[in-house]
Amino acid sequence: MAITVHCDIVSAEAEIFSGLVEMVIAHGNLGDLGIAPGHAPLITDLKPGPIRLVKQGGEQEVYYISGGFLEVQPNMVKVLADTVLRASDLDEAAAQESLKAAEKALHEKGAEFDYSTASARLAEAAAQLRTVQQIRKKFGG
Repeated sequence: MAITVHCDIVSAEAEIFSGLVEMVIAHGNLGDLGIAPGHAPLITDLKPGPIRLVKQGGEQEVYYISGGFLEVQPNMVKVLADTVLRASDLDEAAAQESLKAAEKALHEKGAEFDYSTASARLAEAAAQLRTVQQIRKKFGG
């Protein structure tokens, strides 16, 4: 039996996952993070993208987060995010449409243009699409 740590993934709406995991893989602002039992305590912000859990026994689950924070304590890992979706619930076609719409908004600047909002929408759509593509490539889904 592998060593595990308790992990919670919480969105603004609800607790999405709570259980024992062998590893948490997330995308931080300074690069990818692999959190295993015994990891040093830390708090870091997360970029939009996938969070992969290796559950007890080796089964893997992947979630999409819109960004958030990761907290690591000696016996607990907590992910706090505004939006969390099961990666399998992401719609690749909708993500591609969102990406195109965000790119179009950036190129067609009007009087009401808000660069930071358009840029954030582009980053989120790209992260969702990247998550779907990683899932398909790694897990055949």
